[in-house]
Amino acid sequence: MSVVGFDVGFQSCYVAVARAGGIETVANEYSDRCTPSFVSFGPRNRSIGAAAKNQVVTNCKNTVQGFKRFHGRAFSDPYVQAEKSSLVFDLAQMPTGTTGIKVMYMEEEKVFSIEQVTAMLLTKLKETAEAALKKPVADCVISVPSFFTDAERRSVMDAAQIAGLNCLRLMNDTTAVALAYGIYKQDLPAPEEKPRIVVFVDVGHAGYQVSVCAFNKGKLKVLGSAFDPELGGKDFDEVLVKYFCEEFAQKYKLDVRSKPRALVRLYQECEKLKKLMSANSSDLPLNIECFMNDIDVSGTLNRSFEEFCAELLTKVEAPLRSIMEQTRLKKDDIYAVEIIGGASRITAIKERISKFFGKELSTTLNADEAVARGCALQCAILSPAFKVREFSITEVVPYPISLKWTSAADEGISDCEVFPKNHAAPFSKVLTFYRREPFSLEAYYNNPKELPYPDPTMGMLGMLLCFASEDNKQEEKKNEPPQAKKAKVKTKTVDLPIENSLHWQLASETLNLFVENEGKMIMQDKLEKERNDAKNYVEEYVYEMRDKLHGVLENFVSEADRDSFSLKLEDTENWLYEEGEDQQKQVYIDKLAELKKLGEPIQNRLMEAEERPKALNELGRQIQQYMKVVEAYKDELYDHLDELEVMKVEKQGNETMTWMNNKMNLQSKQSLSQDPVVKAQEIQAKTKELYSACNHVVTKPKPKVEPPKEETPAEQNGPVNGQEGSEAQAGNPEKGQAAPENTEAKLPEMDID
Repeated sequence: MSVVGFDVGFQSCYVAVARAGGIETVANEYSDRCTPSFVSFGPRNRSIGAAAKNQVVTNCKNTVQGFKRFHGRAFSDPYVQAEKSSLVFDLAQMPTGTTGIKVMYMEEEKVFSIEQVTAMLLTKLKETAEAALKKPVADCVISVPSFFTDAERRSVMDAAQIAGLNCLRLMNDTTAVALAYGIYKQDLPAPEEKPRIVVFVDVGHAGYQVSVCAFNKGKLKVLGSAFDPELGGKDFDEVLVKYFCEEFAQKYKLDVRSKPRALVRLYQECEKLKKLMSANSSDLPLNIECFMNDIDVSGTLNRSFEEFCAELLTKVEAPLRSIMEQTRLKKDDIYAVEIIGGASRITAIKERISKFFGKELSTTLNADEAVARGCALQCAILSPAFKVREFSITEVVPYPISLKWTSAADEGISDCEVFPKNHAAPFSKVLTFYRREPFSLEAYYNNPKELPYPDPTMGMLGMLLCFASEDNKQEEKKNEPPQAKKAKVKTKTVDLPIENSLHWQLASETLNLFVENEGKMIMQDKLEKERNDAKNYVEEYVYEMRDKLHGVLENFVSEADRDSFSLKLEDTENWLYEEGEDQQKQVYIDKLAELKKLGEPIQNRLMEAEERPKALNELGRQIQQYMKVVEAYKDELYDHLDELEVMKVEKQGNETMTWMNNKMNLQSKQSLSQDPVVKAQEIQAKTKELYSACNHVVTKPKPKVEPPKEETPAEQNGPVNGQEGSEAQAGNPEKGQAAPENTEAKLPEMDID
């Protein structure tokens, strides 16, 4: 069973897995632990991750990024309409009314849902995890921002299902960080003691989140959360882009926003500049060659740009004040303030957060990978296949949730708040309704002002009442008319955790169609990769052989053959960039085989020239070894060998030596550009034949000669008369006779009173 955590960010993603007794963030095919959140669509295939980001300039209209913010949103959503104008790619309305992305794929105009595009990214991350674990991946935990509503969370769950993943849980970013922080701590207070209070601040590329957590040994409880979905690293990038757009308009008379490709390049350079300014206070240059109309542009900036960001920086303190008010904590109650997220490196942000709490910020966690590691830990806790230290996690409801229904008794709509803000989650409540007819319940967020989403509705649930006659065994009750019987209502308990909404969940038919389409696109990507690989193999072979024909292979090919092969390689190179630019996989395979038919004999001559001397040396060594044994046959060391077998060894050695000398003489007359008379493989076979015929003879062990056994004299009864007899019985060494081994003097048995 796999244990995987996915941090699917606005700009980049991380994958963490459980293996070798710990949690590890794994690298992708580029040996990079960070996978960009980009998907690019081409005429034949899709590119995802780093490959897609490389196409963001050359294929900007069909390369999408930042689509995470559109999860669960209708196309008519004011937020979508506001963001639409600033995007390089196009948005479109799906048949269900949700937001879709319009691109050219397979030379056709296609509209993909946000769930489909996210599923494409998740499929890539899934492949990265499978490559690291070397086994299929299904179960996982995926991170989401703590400010995501039920509709947005449902959309992410649908994307996971399309990607073939079984998402065990969606985990808030800051809660995942808190788990990664607390589960390894050995000095947490005991359960009965006052908890340790830690603030976690996540300043990401597109969102700003804060949570306060209480830690005891084996326990994590989120006390409250606050956020600003409109504050992140991208907003600071926007300030830089706006500054340089105005500067280039004055300096070079260029309208940057009129050219999407130029605008994308400027965003990339401004992001790099922002990162450099986080570590340098000096003036830093920005240079872009052939930016627009073949004009090179340049500019400089330093940390003074923070003055332009004053409006953004004033927004930093609001969530911090909110979280302290919600939890009613004092700043002295805070044990530490942990800061993570890509934008947390901006100096001005760190200074304001540190000043608010009046203490130095803690950076004990990896700012980029902590969320993924926390998700992997949560997955390990949920997995029965892994044994993890017992650690309970209690999250909170980010927005207050209410139920409303039509009440006949009150002649209007009734409602009640089920989960107030910061109520513990997951949590179940049993609500009892007394009704005589079917009715419906509507779950909704009851404070739309703090909701970063236009529709507060979570979902509608129809309630059916099932009546059953009460079974009464009394005869008189049986005879009563039906209307007199008591009615027993089957009550229905409705479990309403945050994620349990049907409002935005895709219909099963649509979901199955998306899953099927994703499978087809994966297969198309695979086929296109194989086709490109086949083409690349031809190109690589052309370049490799062209260099070697005038290098290491120069002496192993005749001049006429070299000229002919070089011409063939040149023709193939021209073909690759002309009619061979877009051919089927088999065409490239055939073209490579045609070239190898000419090139492999040349390469084989080089290989034989290197391997043949080694094989001859080994054969000569074997012959010499066996012939030495034949010469020393009369010595005492080998006198145990059979004479006929020794003669066979001698004959085999002489024949092999003759064969070797003959082949060496013939080979010495051959040119290096000609095929060898004898190959290393033949020589190795001869060596093996000689070994099989001779080795068992010359290594035959000499038989062991056992010493003669001494006869033990018969035991005599009674004493021997005379001193000599006594000495002989004892074995006197002075008489030239060895004393018997293990001689023991036996005492007579005696009765003791």
